Amino acid sequence: MTAYLKRLASSLAAYQVADIVSKFMAVLLLPVYTRYIHPAGYGVVELLGNGVILISILVRFGMIESFLRFYYSDDDQERRDALARRAVGFLLVSTTIVSIVLAVLAAPLSKVVLGYRDPTIFRIAVLGLWSFTNLEMAYAVLRVDERLRAYATATLTNVALTIASSVILVVVAGEGAKGLLLGNYGASTVVLLGLWWTMRDRLRPRRHASVETHRVLFGFGLPTVPAEASVYALSIIDRYYIFHHGRLGPSMAGLYSIAVKLAGAVAFIVRAFQYAWPPLAYSVRDDAEAARLYGLVTTYYLLVSGLVVAGLALLGRWVLRILAAPAYFDAYKALPWVALGWALYGLWVVFLVIAGRAKVTTRNFPAALSGLIVNVVMIVLLVPSLGIAGAGIALCGAYVVMIGVMHFLTRRAFAASFEWGRLIRLVAVLGGMSVAGELLLPTHGLVGFVSRAAVLAAMPLVLTATGFTHPQEREQARVLLARA
Repeated sequence: MTAYLKRLASSLAAYQVADIVSKFMAVLLLPVYTRYIHPAGYGVVELLGNGVILISILVRFGMIESFLRFYYSDDDQERRDALARRAVGFLLVSTTIVSIVLAVLAAPLSKVVLGYRDPTIFRIAVLGLWSFTNLEMAYAVLRVDERLRAYATATLTNVALTIASSVILVVVAGEGAKGLLLGNYGASTVVLLGLWWTMRDRLRPRRHASVETHRVLFGFGLPTVPAEASVYALSIIDRYYIFHHGRLGPSMAGLYSIAVKLAGAVAFIVRAFQYAWPPLAYSVRDDAEAARLYGLVTTYYLLVSGLVVAGLALLGRWVLRILAAPAYFDAYKALPWVALGWALYGLWVVFLVIAGRAKVTTRNFPAALSGLIVNVVMIVLLVPSLGIAGAGIALCGAYVVMIGVMHFLTRRAFAASFEWGRLIRLVAVLGGMSVAGELLLPTHGLVGFVSRAAVLAAMPLVLTATGFTHPQEREQARVLLARA
């Protein structure tokens, strides 16, 4: 079990490097961008950026998920290379066809999405669809081989190019929202072409070895698409509703987007977990061992992500005062809820892997659809009165429903050994102390900051006092501290 956790930790470190740097630089540049881009412009950027990811899920037809699942069917390298060529080639064709169609129809489609015609910024988003989808596939090839150094190099290069080009386009050239999108997707395109070049020998067309047919790949991958699209729709429905709501509009959508950006402290944990966990989880052959590992990893994931959510809930106002222009301060109202939503999404990833292991991916969609319906209903009920905070609450409510339904549908197909006692302690301690701190402590000034930070620092101690940690975990922690 320790060996699996070490593999997961090393993979998480590699997958987090670029995300940490990216989020850190994004935070440092936030005071710059928020002064050069109006909240309404930020709303446009986030609406289109999330739309790119949603359409990407549809046009890849579950191919990346199938590639990750069937890569480990055996150890035959020729078959694995043939599978990589088949997956990469399919996505190149599908994304190119869809991108051409969208680019031709950019003017009317931009009117539908934005409420006004802007074919230029819409075509930049189309470039993003093409580069993002194919880059995700290229990254998947690196991930299955656990080429951690190559992955970190590629993603860090992407971050550096994105930052440099975005600053030039937004600050120097004054391109605003267009510059921010183009800097992002232009950099991704350059990195994608570079990765294809480094993989050229492996991807060069040749006679296929015996490999899963497209029918088999689609048979596994396609059932995951409605569920994944429904889940990601949660990230765009709220913004679209806020963007087009008469009393809210693009400016409030921009505030909500800044809350999402600052919740990146949770998001980078979730993304690293999303990338590192499936390859490791699928590689464990013994079901009993896998069940124990899944339960233990879930506990550790929720501990780390829960502490970060608690920190943002207690200290979010100070973060916004330091990092964003004054016009964006009200984003604090949605920040804790969006951060919690990200953490719950990581828990959803656990159940996706369970369904994938048991080969019951058709059960993903009912769970995702139920969450999507709950999200829409809660948005309509809460956003008019609570604003962007209502959208964050609706997001959390949707994920809770999805996770509950998914657990009900998969519990007999594969029973993970969840540590329910420790999970209940986590929720009670972190949730209870966060709510108490928010309701009882000052919301500004040095006293407010110090008192809230003290509550956050006390959470691990309270967890230990309630018996959350196991004796062997405390011993391992002492050994690590002694080495440090």
